[in-house]
Amino acid sequence: MGALCSVIRFENLQELKRLCHWGPIIALGVIAICSTMAMIDAVMWYWPLDTTGGSVNFIMLINWTVMILYNYFNAMFIGPGYVPLGWKPEKSQDCMYVQYCKVCQSYKAPRSHHCRKCNRCVMKMDHHCPWINNCCGYQNHASFTLFLLLAPLGCIHASFIFVMTMYTQLYNRISFGWSSVKIDMSAAKRDPLPIVPFGLSAFAASLFALGLALGTTIAVGMLFIIQMKVILRNKTSIESWIEDKAKDRIQYYKTGEIFIFPYDMGSKWKNFKQVFTWSGIPEGDGLEWPVREGCHQYTLTIEQLKQKADKRVRSVRYRAVEDYSGACCPVTKGVKTFFTTPCTEEPRIALCKGDLILATRGLKHWMYGDKVLDLTTDAGMRVRGWFPRKCVEKCLYDSEMDQLLDGEKKNR
Repeated sequence: MGALCSVIRFENLQELKRLCHWGPIIALGVIAICSTMAMIDAVMWYWPLDTTGGSVNFIMLINWTVMILYNYFNAMFIGPGYVPLGWKPEKSQDCMYVQYCKVCQSYKAPRSHHCRKCNRCVMKMDHHCPWINNCCGYQNHASFTLFLLLAPLGCIHASFIFVMTMYTQLYNRISFGWSSVKIDMSAAKRDPLPIVPFGLSAFAASLFALGLALGTTIAVGMLFIIQMKVILRNKTSIESWIEDKAKDRIQYYKTGEIFIFPYDMGSKWKNFKQVFTWSGIPEGDGLEWPVREGCHQYTLTIEQLKQKADKRVRSVRYRAVEDYSGACCPVTKGVKTFFTTPCTEEPRIALCKGDLILATRGLKHWMYGDKVLDLTTDAGMRVRGWFPRKCVEKCLYDSEMDQLLDGEKKNR
């Protein structure tokens, strides 16, 4: 019993810790401000007890808030689902078709990816969302997408209330003169007086809430469109990227291969039902998936292994010529480096003069790669991230160093 209580207490602590992050704090703050101001303004503009329309308007407003928070917390606390620790394919010979995660000490199931933030292999990982401080994946994809749909709809309703409130309240306070227009914010020129006074502070708060609501509608609405596009093709954002890289690899090497995405059922409705079900529980177990004719469970993972091998071949080795602290926006590395820092949550890696790095991609002033570690270092260790291009230079190596690199690649 004591052990069970400890586990429950630990899980509650983890949930509380998940809430104490800038993403959920900002998201819940926006929801709270828009919902609270919309309810206050609805009372000023369209008192809910006077008419049926006012009552319906107020009930709908509360309904939006409840549904938004319900799907938001579902997406946050249910989570995406993780590959069981120690998982491996049922047939031992299939292990050659999947990648091995050194952190989780298990094989990566099809459609799963390791998340650095969650420190686990996530089933059908789409992305790690900072706004819910969790990954979007197999178990919470539907709740997350419903949140992206309901938030803009609720904000549109709230925006309409804000506009109508400011219009009706200001209309009763405007007086026109021969050469000027005056607005008296001290009191409303109508009888009866409003239950909630509309002064300058209320106007400023309504205007601020309107800006938040419109911004949320545009930003979250675009995310909803992006999510629905990948869902109707039965993909994730990561898998769309893998498919694009597969086409580039085939075109680059002119192999004549034809890559077919294995999980597209050929029907948008069938793909839709893979995520959205009446029970709210997605189809399958998150480890095995139905595939289209001509493909098998490991079609995508085999392509990932090919891309990983190609990445090693095309990586370029650099040597650090300057120290770099790993700061996100380094002040001492030049103005251009400071202002062009990659807009991503991917990590930066600290460099010491003489360190070796395998660069796999880059921007004009930044590069991304893996630090070449000593062979005596723990085999599970991997240090990768962004670093300023100014801090490194491409270098040539003698045969001894080439052998070191070859050994390092084999360990990876």
